[in-house]
Parts: sequence; structure tokens; C-alpha cells
Amino acid sequence: MSSAHYRVALLPGDGTGPEVVREGRKVLEAMVRHGLGLTLEEIACGAQLYQRTGEEWEPGGLERARSADALLLGAVGWPGVSLPDGNIAGFGVVFGLRLGLDLYANERPCRLYPGVLHRMGREFRQVWEPSRVDMMFFRENTEGLYTPAHGELTRGGTRELALDTRVITRKGSERIIRRAFEAARHLPRGAPEDGRRRVTCVDKSNVLRGCQLFRQIYDEVAQDYPDIERDYAYVDAFTQWLVRSPEHYQVVVTTNLFGDIVTDLAATLQGGLGFAAGGNVGEHHGMFEPVHGSAPKYAGKNQTNPFATFEAIVLLLRWLGGQHHDVRPLEEADRLERALARVLASGKARTYDQGGHASTSEVGEAVVRALEEEA
Repeated sequence: MSSAHYRVALLPGDGTGPEVVREGRKVLEAMVRHGLGLTLEEIACGAQLYQRTGEEWEPGGLERARSADALLLGAVGWPGVSLPDGNIAGFGVVFGLRLGLDLYANERPCRLYPGVLHRMGREFRQVWEPSRVDMMFFRENTEGLYTPAHGELTRGGTRELALDTRVITRKGSERIIRRAFEAARHLPRGAPEDGRRRVTCVDKSNVLRGCQLFRQIYDEVAQDYPDIERDYAYVDAFTQWLVRSPEHYQVVVTTNLFGDIVTDLAATLQGGLGFAAGGNVGEHHGMFEPVHGSAPKYAGKNQTNPFATFEAIVLLLRWLGGQHHDVRPLEEADRLERALARVLASGKARTYDQGGHASTSEVGEAVVRALEEEA
């Protein structure tokens, strides 16, 4: 058994974030009881803290977060709470960590578990077979349209023009594309359609110069991976191909804004944002989160689906294990995935977004029980 010990910083944040992180903490504490070496430290941050104190971080919080071995973020943002520069309060938490720690890769798995339903209109039903949906998205996370290169023209108190500059660099493109090809080579499965290992480049290179550079670099990197199939899609066409034929895709790589959009669309395939988790990783640091946001209208109601947070913990453990060549976090990630699969297949712990009535805490308790039975 590994003797390694890791410090995980929990950043509950705003809205429903504290509710789902609370359940995530229960899961991590169950793993500690099973022998995993973790120290959990909760750090206050976000918009609601800013509303109360005028600061986005508790005293010393940013420094402690930056020094942790891994981060679990709940959510940031709260209606009507903004920074003096116009950004939402909490902007400095998410983008401060992304850029400050150079978390250049946003990694979003899209996998459909048996027992998960899709909501189409008012109905809850299974639309896609679980065997058809199993892919990984790699989104560049530090440049594109989210680069802080903006401006506006105001005359006589009237905002007349706003300018957002899209930045695509060779360095940013090459490292995310190479990470995608490495994943395609080492993931346990190829595309559901045919078992082929392929990387799909999603861009708008028929129109945009930045995308032309991105695709050029994709082709250059692809030469180092002759065992991986090349695949291309313009982002507008990709949105309908993704929904029509999800089984074709194993790994998808794209730029920042396009990735932000298509991964939320992909979340529909896996049952909604309540199941969608993301990892923001760099060479030395990793921050993991459910991607559903702070969901203010559900805050405090104990209704939010916590499965995305549990999936974020799976990603966190896999990253820790790979980063430190430690089998114990990898074993715990596998154990948690088996527990999640059992709970979902039973259909007994469905929150409102699955047509059920289970509370956030009831789902958390069901997962902890299943996890302990996996011991």
C-alpha cells in the first residue's frame, strides 16, 4: 500500500457549490477510512464571500490553494455581484488559478452510465444507448477569446463599441493537441463505433485565421502519432454530428470558446450537466469541478445532482495517481466509478433533473454506502 500523502483543497464557492462539495467531502473521507492518504482543507472563496467582505479569497486562501496537491472547486458566481472592472465576482478565483497555475488543458469526459435518463421536453427517457457515448474532450484553457485582451469605446456615457481579441498561439495549440493525441493512445478504449483510436480536430478553419493555425499545428503534431487516426470537423457541422453519431468520437480537441460550447452540448448525451465534470490541468497542478455552475435558483434546497462532483473526484484521483506514479489513487478512482455505476443502475437515487425526488445528501449517502461495499 502506498504511503504517499496528498493535500486536497476544497473550494466550495457559491450557490450550490457548497452543497455538492459537502457530498464530495463525504466520499473523500470514506476513501481516507479505506487507507488513502489525504488531508482535506476547505478554503472560502467566490462571489458571496466578496459580497460579504470585499475579497474573493479568505485571508491566505489563494496561497494555500496554489500550494495544494489538487483542488476540488464547487462553483463560483452569484447574480448581481460584480467586480469594479465589470467581471463577475469570483472571476479571479477561476481565471486567476487557470492562468496563475497555467492550467492549460480543460479535460471533459463524456460517458453515459447505464440507468441515466435524458430529458427531452418534459419527458425523461433513454435516448442514446450507453455503449454509444464514451469520449474525451480537450479544450485549450488559457487563450482564445477568453484571453484578457478586451476593450470598449465609450462616448458621452454611451458604450458604442466592444472589442474581444482572439489569441491563438503555437505554444498553446501544440501542447493541448499533443495532450489529446497522448490520451487517444493511452485511454482504455477506442471509439465505440469501431474501436479506432482517433483525434477529431474541431475548428472553423474555412473562415478564421486562428483556426487555420490550430489545424496546421494539429497536422504537424499528428505526424508523431501514425497509430492515431486523424479526423476533422468544422464546429457548426460538428454540433449535429455529435448528437447524431456520438459513437464515432474517441478524443476531440478544440479551442477555448468552441470547447466551452460543444462540451455543454455533449453533456446532454450523458444525461445533463448534473453528470458533467471537468479537469483543469497543467504540468504541475490540477483543479477539478462539476461544470454546472452555481445554479442560484437551486441554492440551499438540497436538490442539486452531485454526480458531476463525484466524477470530478474520479478525475482528480486519476490525475494524482498519474502525476505521482501512485497506484492507490488510481485504485480508489476505479472503486468510486464502480460505486457510481451501481447506484445509477439501480435507479433509486435520482434527483429532480432525472425525474426523481432524491435530495443531494441522499444521493451522497447512497454513493458512500456503495463505495464502502466496494471495499
